[in-house]
Amino acid sequence: MGVGIGFGLQNIFSNLVSGIIILLEKTLKLGDFVDLQSGAVGKVTEIGLRYTRVTTNDNVDVIVPNSEFINGRVTNWTFDDDLRRIHIPFGVAYGTDKDKVRDAVAAAARKVAGTILLPGREPEAWLVGFGDSSLDFELVVWVNHDLAMSPARTQARYLWEIDSALRAAGIEIPFPQRDLHVRSGTLSVDLKGGPAQS
Repeated sequence: MGVGIGFGLQNIFSNLVSGIIILLEKTLKLGDFVDLQSGAVGKVTEIGLRYTRVTTNDNVDVIVPNSEFINGRVTNWTFDDDLRRIHIPFGVAYGTDKDKVRDAVAAAARKVAGTILLPGREPEAWLVGFGDSSLDFELVVWVNHDLAMSPARTQARYLWEIDSALRAAGIEIPFPQRDLHVRSGTLSVDLKGGPAQS
């Protein structure tokens, strides 16, 4: 029983010391948006001596022992600057005019309230790879504090505008395609919907 109590008090003491360190160093404050190594993502709504309460964007409260903030990896999205840069991936069909994609997507990003348009931080479209069925791009955009605090919703907003802009510009968003190679024999394909014959 004594050993069990000792182990229990060790965890409590560790969390208490961690809470004191957090309060003294001020590396974490109320309102910060954090991403923990354990997978918890949300806004810090309470800092106690033993635990910290993190509220997710789904309004779920996660009680996190303070030792996790000291011993684990913590990404603080709003530590000393309210502006954040995010990357929104998308793809277009091969053969598409890259300049047309860049202009359409940059214009789409400007339609989202909260997009930063300061010199040097304007929205950009980067060509990042050659996929199996598409040219792979990323919209790279700086956003304000409100957009940074809800990353999933923010990405959905930009994707909505990107899709609308690409459709309006006549740019195809591809789907996975596969080539069929016939080594021998003949294959007849009727594109009008009739039965195919071989």
